Amino acid sequence: MTYDEQHAVYLARCDRALSMAVQRYFSPTSKVSEAAEYTLMNGGKRVRGVLTLAACDLLAGDIRMAEVFAAAIEMIHAFSLIHDDLPCMDDDDMRRGKPAAHIVYGEATALLAGDLLAIEAFEAIAAAPYDAKAQLRATAILAKASGAGGMIFGQELDLKYETQRADEATLHEIHTNKTGALIKASIQLGMAAALTAEDQAPALLTYAENIGLVFQIIDDILDVTATPEQLGKPTGSDARKQKSTFVTLYGFERSQKEAARLTVEAVTALRQAYGDTSEFLCQYAEQLGARIH
Repeated sequence: MTYDEQHAVYLARCDRALSMAVQRYFSPTSKVSEAAEYTLMNGGKRVRGVLTLAACDLLAGDIRMAEVFAAAIEMIHAFSLIHDDLPCMDDDDMRRGKPAAHIVYGEATALLAGDLLAIEAFEAIAAAPYDAKAQLRATAILAKASGAGGMIFGQELDLKYETQRADEATLHEIHTNKTGALIKASIQLGMAAALTAEDQAPALLTYAENIGLVFQIIDDILDVTATPEQLGKPTGSDARKQKSTFVTLYGFERSQKEAARLTVEAVTALRQAYGDTSEFLCQYAEQLGARIH
């Protein structure tokens, strides 16, 4: 199977798992559920879900369990997007080429839709008829990555440093938590579905940590270089809000070099540990580092 074919398989598996979650856990008569589905099923690259499935495959795990975990982390990601776009946060009106949830449904409904997605992600894991220890582990992984030790802490720091310059260590702390925590959790969930202890797969953790930072560096670059049509959301917002980014810290050229360095390090770690079986994840990292949207 070629890289593109495998990627298409993972995307289809992820979308199918999300559709099943919507059918099982969302109310067909609820505007809150409608707003949650609007954001969840509005396309997207499904990066986190794909990483969960690919990591599980690499470790020869149960792909059916990984599908549930992939859906859960995509639900958490969608919750974060809804809340990020709210006027009290990043105040963005567009998401993936369409009006943001709060523009379509109002702020109160959008807020509740984000809450719903966060809660139902954990119900999806709890209700899965698979290995109980893996379910508990997945719950802990997702909670840690989403909360005070992960994404929400990163968002708090991001807000704090909107109008003051962050140094290199602080910027890494912001994005290791705000963006990197869920990327790392994606790989960790794949490991959980494969019943593989984290100390048995250090190369995968190195890979996850590196591409989490790469993803954010490229986001920062694209906010300067891409068009709103390419990104499906407003560009230049970091500059307008005077945010500290990798581009403001390093400059454009050094940011590109840092993304390339981290990608090479991630890919090298995987190839040394897993050889040809890691080829999809290696190519995926390279694609993330070269993306234009």
